[in-house]
Amino acid sequence: MSCPAHRVDAEGAPRRRRILQVTPNYYPAVRYGGPIRSVHGLASALVRRGHHVEVFTTDMDGPRDLDVPHDRSVDLDGVQVSYFPVPALRRLWWSPAMQRALRARVAQFDVVHLHGVFAWPTQAAATAAERARVPYLLAPRGMLVPELIAGRSRWIKTAWIGMFDRRVLRNSAGLHATSDVEIADVGRLALRYPRAYLVGNGIDVPRDFASLAAGPFANIPRPYALFLSRISWKKGIDRLIDAWKDVADLPLVIGGNDYEGLVPKLSALAERAGVRHRLHFVGEVSDAHKWALYANANMFLLPSYSENFGNVVAEAMSMTCPVLVTPEVGLARLVEESGSGLIVPGEPRKIAAAINRLQSDPALRLTLGRRGAATVERVLSWNALVPRMEAAYEDAIARGA
Repeated sequence: MSCPAHRVDAEGAPRRRRILQVTPNYYPAVRYGGPIRSVHGLASALVRRGHHVEVFTTDMDGPRDLDVPHDRSVDLDGVQVSYFPVPALRRLWWSPAMQRALRARVAQFDVVHLHGVFAWPTQAAATAAERARVPYLLAPRGMLVPELIAGRSRWIKTAWIGMFDRRVLRNSAGLHATSDVEIADVGRLALRYPRAYLVGNGIDVPRDFASLAAGPFANIPRPYALFLSRISWKKGIDRLIDAWKDVADLPLVIGGNDYEGLVPKLSALAERAGVRHRLHFVGEVSDAHKWALYANANMFLLPSYSENFGNVVAEAMSMTCPVLVTPEVGLARLVEESGSGLIVPGEPRKIAAAINRLQSDPALRLTLGRRGAATVERVLSWNALVPRMEAAYEDAIARGA
């Protein structure tokens, strides 16, 4: 049965392990958002600690395939990545070649880490690991949220949970959750698992701030408030647009990929609200340029309806940018406890009041920003998090033995 989060702590030097990460998508398919960056960040940080890490993934990049080899692995920052083709059933990431590789090689690893649900690679890897008696952890990556399941493809996802993911979780060594919010979401679905390992996502912060490149965003008028994330209905951009009617003289920069095609609808909503002239939809932002957007923003906003973690919040904090988030964001508790920003209910008028408060108080913004940067260094750097992930792996391996 499920249980409270097991807050693992590292003890002594880690054993060198062979670790397999299985995920439907991986670099350079960045259209799939934060999980790709966090999984690669974890994998490469584990390599730096001396572990052998491999990734099994597909070559899918939306409607296209990545230009990657299929006959050998690719070295990305020391991580050995094997890409497998998806000949059919692309919505499930179905790959017979990956299944053959899993059956042939999974016994070579000490532990397997599965990322994502509602995906064929997850259940295929779980089955292979069970047969080889290799322990595995499952990280839902924010997908096991009742409201999100109800809002999109409800019956298909519910059926998939019943047929596959319920068994995968039950037979796992444990749930890897990135926040207390994610554990609570899984609990609301009445899914059972042996234990939960609470280990957040880490942040790779640029060290040379002087070289930050604004690139195509250098001419954005300042000061501005910033939203930067995948353009999705769950991110609460509609809340910001409604709130902006009560925010005076502050541009809002909205950055992120729009593979769901929502920007025209959001622009129309802003037109009706009379605030379209103060909104700047800047499109997808590269990793090379996002840090300058954070550094030059007066505040960062993420009013999500659901967010298991919130990598972008941590990135903003690392750049001394004060943050404003809703309670449904996984990092909200850390933001509140560290005094790095404001936690505001999702009502537009309350969001607007909090934005106006931040905008009118430069000293408050400075204080919150400095606390945020210190908190990321102390709690959310990979140096702080990877030892805890190692401890989770060791616990899973010991219990499997």
